[in-house]
Amino acid sequence: MNHQRVSRISRSLVRPRPLKVAEDLEHANALDGSARFITKVVRRLLPPGPVKDLLHGVPVGHPAHPPLTDIPIGCFMSVAVLDLLPGTDRAAEVLVATGLAASVPTALTGIADWSALHSEQQRVGLVHAVGNITAGTFYTASLIARRRGYFGTGKALSFAGLTALVAGAYLGGHLAFRQSAGPSHAESITHLGPLGWHDLCPVEELPDGWPVHRNLGYISLFVLREGDEVYVLADRCSHLDGPLHQGRMVEIDEETCVVCPWHGSTFRVSDGTVVHGPATGRQPAFETRVGDNGMIQVRPAR
Repeated sequence: MNHQRVSRISRSLVRPRPLKVAEDLEHANALDGSARFITKVVRRLLPPGPVKDLLHGVPVGHPAHPPLTDIPIGCFMSVAVLDLLPGTDRAAEVLVATGLAASVPTALTGIADWSALHSEQQRVGLVHAVGNITAGTFYTASLIARRRGYFGTGKALSFAGLTALVAGAYLGGHLAFRQSAGPSHAESITHLGPLGWHDLCPVEELPDGWPVHRNLGYISLFVLREGDEVYVLADRCSHLDGPLHQGRMVEIDEETCVVCPWHGSTFRVSDGTVVHGPATGRQPAFETRVGDNGMIQVRPAR
């Protein structure tokens, strides 16, 4: 009898609850619909080009949004400390204003990055943004109250904003460290360097001017032959893992480049340099040579 009861309890724990599943799907669909609409607006207002690349962080080779978040968060955390001390009203007011001003470029870089994420990441990012907007609203109201001399009200509004800020920051951390929005997704190849040259495939197998996929052990490679030249990059896009061998080939400044089919990151095939974002990390590249037997050999570029 006890075994039957345990079995029924176990089945009830693993059996999906239709109502709960339906609610989750409804919430996900609502978030996805909002995300698609906002993404279309952002992409219309922010077409590919220098401004978009700057917001992603392409010129510095690192996502621009994460380090910028330190400024408003640092200011608002400092406000919380000052609000607990006597005689710091003016300093706290200046920090609130500074934090709000710093939130503008932080938000712009975040929106640019968010518009080039997967739907699962965008759901979390959308709630993350709502938390930050709520925090910004509270801090704006706090600044207005402080300037009108209502310092008690201003402090209360700041602590309310801090609560929303911490919740938003937690979701931002989840987005970055659990859903990997920001870190490079390209496979590491540096450990292959000391091993020297590696046989890849016969050169006669490669079509001229058309990228193909090849494997070097467990590493996926993008391979392109142009006449006598063979270019090899890690195939997994450093932005979000897109398959580069399925991308478009374009010419930019007389250099052959590949455009990732997922989010449009553009890399120079000769050395993996980022030409356009949202990717900010260089695509790992290989040196190539053709052996006497017609076998292409590769090694990580230095």
